[in-house]
Amino acid sequence: MSVTLSVKSMTNSLKRIQKKLNKLPQEAYKEFVKNTPVKTGNARRKTKLKGNTIEANYQYAQVLDKGRHMTSRGMRGSDQATKGMSEPTEEFIQKRITEIIKAK
Repeated sequence: MSVTLSVKSMTNSLKRIQKKLNKLPQEAYKEFVKNTPVKTGNARRKTKLKGNTIEANYQYAQVLDKGRHMTSRGMRGSDQATKGMSEPTEEFIQKRITEIIKAK
């Protein structure tokens, strides 16, 4: 009995996976922006992708990213993004990685 292993086949599969993973930062950025609430559009305009990092560069970014929450001063955050932006984006990334790895 013999075992045959095709390294070329595995290499091609890894290349396909890597190509899709290279697109993941841009996909995650689009998901983050989609989850960013809109009142004036400032938050979405000021959110940028720099390399593999999503930067939300505005004063109230942390408040929005915490989602809708109670503070000593009352409710804060946005009704439009009750979970913030990072949490749904992280969930998207995990789901997308699973799809990429399981794809044939």
